[in-house]
Amino acid sequence: METANKKTATYVPRAPVLAIDLGEKRVGVAISDALSISITPLAALRRTSWKQMLRSVDELVRRFDAQTVVIGFPLQLNGSTGDAALGTRSIAIKFARSLSVPVYLQDERLSSVEAEQNLRKDGHKPDRISDLVDSEAAAVILRDFLVSGEERVLVLATEQTS
Repeated sequence: METANKKTATYVPRAPVLAIDLGEKRVGVAISDALSISITPLAALRRTSWKQMLRSVDELVRRFDAQTVVIGFPLQLNGSTGDAALGTRSIAIKFARSLSVPVYLQDERLSSVEAEQNLRKDGHKPDRISDLVDSEAAAVILRDFLVSGEERVLVLATEQTS
């Protein structure tokens, strides 16, 4: 059951869930299975125009029958909202207006650091880590979203972009 006020929701996400980590050059993506048990990093998308990113994400939603999209929300270390978070919220609102599934934001502080550590621990060579880190970060964001006891931040299509 979904209940929502203006910015937060108590929500059991319908799976599969597609996670997005918006990087400057690449967009990391990961998908959960239908039971939200396993998470699979996918090949990162090259970041180009908004239209191309929307087409690519919409294609992934359809291909994996994703029922929910979660986007990493880059809060500052102290929890405040900086320019990167404002830009991400603006993009998330555009996704909420354009996709047929609910869109949520998930705190992503230190997800890239954890992703790099995971890749090193898994034995990936340093020159390969940079190619994999974006989607591994999306997997970390997705894991946090699925196991988090915190209220989830629903992005409303009616919100104003900045």
